[in-house]
Amino acid sequence: QVQLVESGGGLVQAGGSLRLSCAASGRTFTVYTMGWFRQVPGKEREFVAAIIWNSGRTRYADSVKGRFAISRDNVKDAVYLQMDSLQPEDTAVYYCGVERGATMTIQSQRYDYWGQGTQVTVSS
Repeated sequence: QVQLVESGGGLVQAGGSLRLSCAASGRTFTVYTMGWFRQVPGKEREFVAAIIWNSGRTRYADSVKGRFAISRDNVKDAVYLQMDSLQPEDTAVYYCGVERGATMTIQSQRYDYWGQGTQVTVSS
C-alpha cells in the first residue's frame, strides 16, 4: 500500500516562500507521476504541478509558473514543491498524489494515491 505524507505547510506573508515535502513509501511500480494539487473549501481539487519520476519532466499550472518549482529526490523517495512569491490566492490545503503512469495528467480523479494534505495560508 502506497503511503504519502506531506509536510512543510504553514502561515506566511504575501511575497514569502514555503517548501512542501511529500515522502512516499510502499510503492512497487516504477513508472509514475507525482503531482501537487490544492483545494479550498467548496471547490474542486486544482492541479498545481507534476513530475514524471523517471525522466524528471515537469508540468505546471499557468497560475504558478515562474513562482513554484517541483523537484524529486530519488534517494529519499520524496517530492518537493518550492513556492516563492506567495500570494493570498495560493491559500489552500496542498496534497501530493501518485498516478500510476507517466501522463502528468491535471485531472485529480486519475491519481491513485493521496496524502493527507498540508495547510498553506498566505496573509496579505
